[in-house]
Amino acid sequence: MAFKRKRAFTLVELLVVIAIIGVLIALLLPAVQAAREAARRTECVNHLKQLGLSLLNFEAAQQTFPAGYLSDRAADPNPDPSTWDAAPGWGWGALLLPYLEQASLRSQAPLDQPLWRPEYRDLVTTKLPGFLCPSATGGSDAFVVVDESGSPLVKDGRELELARSHYVASHGQESCWGGMSGPSGGFDGDTSRIADGPFYRNSKVRIKDVSDGLTNTVFLGEHTSLLSDKTWVGAVPGAFVHPKLDSPDNAPESAATLVFAHSGPAAGERDALGNPIIHPPNFPTLHVCQMQSEHPGGANLMMGDASVQFIADGVHLETYAAMTSIAEEEVVDAPF
Repeated sequence: MAFKRKRAFTLVELLVVIAIIGVLIALLLPAVQAAREAARRTECVNHLKQLGLSLLNFEAAQQTFPAGYLSDRAADPNPDPSTWDAAPGWGWGALLLPYLEQASLRSQAPLDQPLWRPEYRDLVTTKLPGFLCPSATGGSDAFVVVDESGSPLVKDGRELELARSHYVASHGQESCWGGMSGPSGGFDGDTSRIADGPFYRNSKVRIKDVSDGLTNTVFLGEHTSLLSDKTWVGAVPGAFVHPKLDSPDNAPESAATLVFAHSGPAAGERDALGNPIIHPPNFPTLHVCQMQSEHPGGANLMMGDASVQFIADGVHLETYAAMTSIAEEEVVDAPF
């Protein structure tokens, strides 16, 4: 009895099939990655939207937006001698907690007590997903606060850790921190005399103060921990924020930049040639005090009316600067 031999794949045919599968995967993979990034960007938008609504609810209840961070130099025996930052230090994110369904967390510490007290460790290291962007790759866990040299900052005899945030408050165009906020600044520590954004030390900005219009004014935005560490908790006297990425123009900045970013131009900020700097999101200056995102092509920024705008990397510099001040009477043309 004769048997028929079954024909198998030749090596060439097998290689062709593998090559076709490889081409299909190569074609599909970017689409899959783009879909995943679109989902992450949408989640980031939702986080900022919720923070924006909480800000508006806070203002409706308190008749003012939350302070950028709280600082009472008169009540603190050990304020920072160069910046005049002082206890209690709680920032805009901590003040928002009751409006983010986190009232029980907020109740764990009185607002007049320093945030770095040892008994508040569990509170100040709590990871809150609403303050985290899913596209940020620099870390989402609590980080160790450091001093100007980059060494761990010691408060009350121990190193201090703070929960992370990938969102920062807009300080406007100016940079009212470091020496500008202390004895050498010439304003007796009253940063409201020069600040032009919605958030600064002990700020009490009301809706009616934003004469440029809530829709046209940046209140919050992204800052990936790939560039530097930020927190929702607040500012700690003596702390510094160090860049994790290098550029010719970046350097450590003082404690206020744990919670703030600004756009420039600012009186105390110049590039290597002495020119004033405007740094929109993802600008190559890579300052720890600029908005920074890992979304391709731009960053999500939340405006004062709780709307979220995707600001492209190539935004016009003067237009972006105009978007960050609250009452400079600039005209901002949409789309951004």
